[in-house]
Amino acid sequence: MDTVKLKRTAAFGWQSLNQLLWPAVCINCKQSICETDANLCKDCWDQLLTCTGADYCTRCGKDASKYAILKGACPDCQGRKIHFDQIARSGVYTNALSEMILAFKKGRTELDSTLGFLANSALQAGPFVNDIEFFVPVPLHWRRRLARGYNQSLVLAKKLNHPTARINTDLVRIRYTKSQPAMPTPAARAKNVAGAFAVRRRHQFTGRALCLVDDIKTTGATLNECAKTLKQAGASKVFALVLAVAGQNVS
Repeated sequence: MDTVKLKRTAAFGWQSLNQLLWPAVCINCKQSICETDANLCKDCWDQLLTCTGADYCTRCGKDASKYAILKGACPDCQGRKIHFDQIARSGVYTNALSEMILAFKKGRTELDSTLGFLANSALQAGPFVNDIEFFVPVPLHWRRRLARGYNQSLVLAKKLNHPTARINTDLVRIRYTKSQPAMPTPAARAKNVAGAFAVRRRHQFTGRALCLVDDIKTTGATLNECAKTLKQAGASKVFALVLAVAGQNVS
């Protein structure tokens, strides 16, 4: 047996033993998979494709046909005060994508590679990828970050690929707020985060084009307040990148 065949046989044997001793499982649903399935089973991949395939409004992130967009806005967000300039999303908050995001926020940081891949795909397909100078992760209050152990938005930002843009953490949360999902209305969400953010002294935001990074957008209250704070600090443009947009029927 020549050297090439010997190496192939050894590699196949090791792969078979590895699969027997440590069988690969889907990182989302834990179903058994082949090692070549890129961490997810077929059902979860199918769900992700369903979650991420639709057209959306790049002003608010909600599902919208490209034929319904007028002057850069869909019928739902025309006339609304939105402080960020444009948004890119990976998909809608449902099925496998919502399960993975929730798990990611609850300690499953090994999901960062798959979610980072989805975020990078959305970023590259977005209309503002070439304009970004800084990625700005939406900050957690120190109490919530201490309890969780990490800021999922910062973890996600570190997985983004860009030739020039760097991560900047000079946006901070200065007031502890209730969890946004606990707020019953869009108005309550906006009030909950009003005045909750500030920028550090000697920040580098003046005249810069920034991209906020977060996991979920529902009503957009948190992104709006962050963008408002950044623009008050002198940012020329503020974009947003999220893994998922929830509340498709919530204004």
